[in-house]
Amino acid sequence: MSRQIIATDQAPAAIGPYSQAVRAGGTVYFSGQIPLDPATGALVEGDIAAQTRRVFDNLKAVAEAAGGALDKIVRVGIYVTDLAHFGEVNAVMAEYFAQPYPARSTIEVAGLPRGAQVEVDAVMVLD
Repeated sequence: MSRQIIATDQAPAAIGPYSQAVRAGGTVYFSGQIPLDPATGALVEGDIAAQTRRVFDNLKAVAEAAGGALDKIVRVGIYVTDLAHFGEVNAVMAEYFAQPYPARSTIEVAGLPRGAQVEVDAVMVLD
């Protein structure tokens, strides 16, 4: 099976030894996105909702670069530094996804790169 590296300047460049996403066959595996502005590489300012919107905007850009869209995502992993933000993250996710929603896990973590409050990774299946 061949691998295709997915990269776009519409999402932040990787800040470590990884790709934004990798396509293997019809499946695309997204690396975790934190709320970095793709133009500056800086963490976006604002509350958890603002950070979550930036994360989903970044995921959308990578999905499009891979030839897909958010509605092709079948699994989402969400990592937050405070589960008290669960409801706010859900509300923002509902702005980007419609039913039937992808499978999902939400995990509280002690910390994320660059002091982010949220990180999201995903798996997308292309037809």
